[in-house]
Amino acid sequence: MEQHIGLVTRGINNIYSVSENENRYLCRIKGKQLTSVVGEYNPIAVGDMVAFVVSGTNEGLITDRLDRKNSFQRWNIKGQCNQTVVANMDMIVCVCSADTPPFRPRFIDRVIACCQEVPVMLVMNKNDIMLTEDEFERFALYKKLGYPIIGVSAKTGENLEDLNRMLAGKTVAFVGQSGVGKSTLINRLLSTEQKTNEVSAKYNRGKHTTNYSLMIEGPDYILVDTPGVREILVPHGDPHRIAESFPEFREPSKECSYDHCLHNDEPDCKVKLLVEQGKIHSDRYDSYLRMLASLDTKAPEWMGKSQQSNTRYKSMENDEQEEY
Repeated sequence: MEQHIGLVTRGINNIYSVSENENRYLCRIKGKQLTSVVGEYNPIAVGDMVAFVVSGTNEGLITDRLDRKNSFQRWNIKGQCNQTVVANMDMIVCVCSADTPPFRPRFIDRVIACCQEVPVMLVMNKNDIMLTEDEFERFALYKKLGYPIIGVSAKTGENLEDLNRMLAGKTVAFVGQSGVGKSTLINRLLSTEQKTNEVSAKYNRGKHTTNYSLMIEGPDYILVDTPGVREILVPHGDPHRIAESFPEFREPSKECSYDHCLHNDEPDCKVKLLVEQGKIHSDRYDSYLRMLASLDTKAPEWMGKSQQSNTRYKSMENDEQEEY
């Protein structure tokens, strides 16, 4: 049978929409498992390029997944393994909000740590609501660290033209907490009709609306809408990857007494010294330590006991079914 190469644009209940030029196919994995993919919650994600064979009218069987250039991964606590949300993106756009749900910089920190070899941009939606002075300082810090940031309002349309220009020519994925207005923002940007939902008044957090990732073609760029979540856990693996997601740690790390210092309980750590001196934001450092502690849910065998924390970071995962 002739082999085809296509792009995965959606995945629900192990059925994938695969695009090959102008043709669209509904595909399943041949044999239900990909022999080339081991130890992942989902072998295929939106944005993956896959090899497949045609098995019927507009239907196919996926035989292999091509190499990824990057991915956005999180730890799936129910499956106890890493889960790829999207792959092969030019940029991950983390959408946060000024209020309802409140601005949560530690969530942003975790989103950045979930990005595997892919740039990150931060979008503050509901910009018509004022941030506190501390919140503004914390958001502005990301710009100092090298991340593109912009404040917009899906409600009033403020700065949406600027955001469109920043995304032009790219394939991007929007990620964020439930309730930040991600789907509403996408509707305004691309004139689509993504489902939206209100924010829970009791808990001041969003209700889940999008429960699968979907690639949408716009006039100037391609956008992937991903399921909103209440919390996100960083993927398990080498803990040094977490440290690498903190740009302010990189240069000081060269002056640490120990090679491959994790800036946790090691002596003579330059990063910890700069935190004590107020030159590295203490909340960012605490955010980093919490991510390290979360790895003890499944610490790799090569990690020494001294590097494992007894603190288990608990997450409220999406109660609804999520497919990627």
